[in-house]
Amino acid sequence: QVQLVESGGGLVQAGGSLRLSCVASGRSFSSLSMGWFRQAPGKDREFVAFIRWPGGSTFYADDVKGRFTISRDNAKNTVYLQMNSLKPEDTAVYYCAAATFLTFRSGVTHSEYDHWGQGTQVTVSS
Repeated sequence: QVQLVESGGGLVQAGGSLRLSCVASGRSFSSLSMGWFRQAPGKDREFVAFIRWPGGSTFYADDVKGRFTISRDNAKNTVYLQMNSLKPEDTAVYYCAAATFLTFRSGVTHSEYDHWGQGTQVTVSS
């Protein structure tokens, strides 16, 4: 029983930056592994990044490595995705997701995550 709400999406020029936020409620946030996924029109939902519980290790898709940073603030029950050097191909709906230790495996497949936010649109113009 976890509710996730994303925010921070919008329109940005190529090379610019955005920071997405995801606020969780209904469960102990610090015990959840958190991931970000994205989905462009007509394409499958794809993995972007995760941050694990309990160790806090992070992992990124190759396409965003070096440009995006995932972090969390447990005091605020919030996970962030800092996106720098944005490209038009980053345009997608971005989803926040939460996984318990029972379901988290590799962290890169959507079926591992029990709870999802509603998504926030990110559009990068050239």
